[in-house]
Amino acid sequence: MQTHYAVVIVGGGQAGLAMSYCLKARGFDHLVFEKNTIGYSWRAKRWDSFCLVTPNWQCKLPGFHYPGDDPHGFMQRDEIVQYIEAYAASFDPPLKEGVAVSKVRRNEAGVFEIETTIGNYTADQVIIAVGGYHVPKLPSIAERLPEAIVQLHSSEYRNPESLPDDKAVLVVGTGQSGCQIAEDLHLAGKQVHLCVGSAPRSPRRYRGKDVVDWLDQMGYYDLSIDEHPQKEKARTNTNHYVTGRGGGREIDLRQFALEGMQLHGRLKTIRNNKLEFADNLKQNLDQADAVAENIKKGIDSFIEKNHISAPIEPPYQPVWEPEQALLDLDYEAANIGAVVWSTGYHSDFSWIEIPVFDGKGYPGHDRGVTDVPGFYFLGLPWLYTWGSGRFSGVARDATYLADTIVMRKKVSQRNDWSTINEFLLGS
Repeated sequence: MQTHYAVVIVGGGQAGLAMSYCLKARGFDHLVFEKNTIGYSWRAKRWDSFCLVTPNWQCKLPGFHYPGDDPHGFMQRDEIVQYIEAYAASFDPPLKEGVAVSKVRRNEAGVFEIETTIGNYTADQVIIAVGGYHVPKLPSIAERLPEAIVQLHSSEYRNPESLPDDKAVLVVGTGQSGCQIAEDLHLAGKQVHLCVGSAPRSPRRYRGKDVVDWLDQMGYYDLSIDEHPQKEKARTNTNHYVTGRGGGREIDLRQFALEGMQLHGRLKTIRNNKLEFADNLKQNLDQADAVAENIKKGIDSFIEKNHISAPIEPPYQPVWEPEQALLDLDYEAANIGAVVWSTGYHSDFSWIEIPVFDGKGYPGHDRGVTDVPGFYFLGLPWLYTWGSGRFSGVARDATYLADTIVMRKKVSQRNDWSTINEFLLGS
């Protein structure tokens, strides 16, 4: 059985598959290890009504752009899984599913050693394509809730029916997952209490187009991390909340409040049967609205500068304002029977024994290329552009790494030839 490869890819999600496609097109001997199965995270860690928040036309895996007939729609969870499965079937990657990698290190000879659940392998070069969302992040205050209250991380939530009947639900966190889950529960008739954080929101459509279309036309998706005003800080920013549900629409938490959803500030602590909130609900709502309006202003400037004909829209007007702040809530009196923690993930690269990480455990790299020759990362948020961790931009990154790998091999071969020339042919 072959155990040495020119390249080993760890991770068989869209990033790992994109990398495999690019290497196979260049004739590179390689192997992909996938801990679970193709499409696992989309299938097993997304709720039933989940859909993309970016339009289908942005699904541009290398050699396999979105093949459907609704480019401006938003694929639902099962369609996303089918898209990834069809992509893999289109080029038959050398993939080993159900194989976990427990260790990656580099020996004194410069060869990479990979320990897996089916044995040990070696490689000349290694690409880590496991993304950056590994361990669900749960706050320690979760321990203060009684066992009678069901607690789920957003990755475990499936549908409103899976939560206790006739009970209210507390959703903590207003990133994309938190807002969309809160909407899912709200539309099902559940009483929802939502702890509103500092996540920004985005308009869905503006002046006749989806905002994504405008941003693409403005060149935002070609902006590199080095050109971004916030530089590397952009990698840790919370995503804007918006949804592709129902053909795509904005998420306006103020409208939900008008319809009966209870909005609160950030959850501070839990004690004496009470949830205690920060007095920042109005501030957080206003800041989210300001971000959305700034996006619109940027589009306005682009339209004006380029003399584009587009319909005019009035400025956003808040439909609801919080009255006197409610800074605590008795969870028993409020009949809360479940909590969905939409509080993100921690990265875990502890199994990689190669010195490329900073003090926070983030890999140091330039467009995925680390300081250790032959060691790369792919699929991280803002690895190079906004789309690096998404269907829209991973092809660009995979192509760049594939070309880098080819060049490294050519340099190595040229060095081998130089050695032969010196010792056998004379200088």
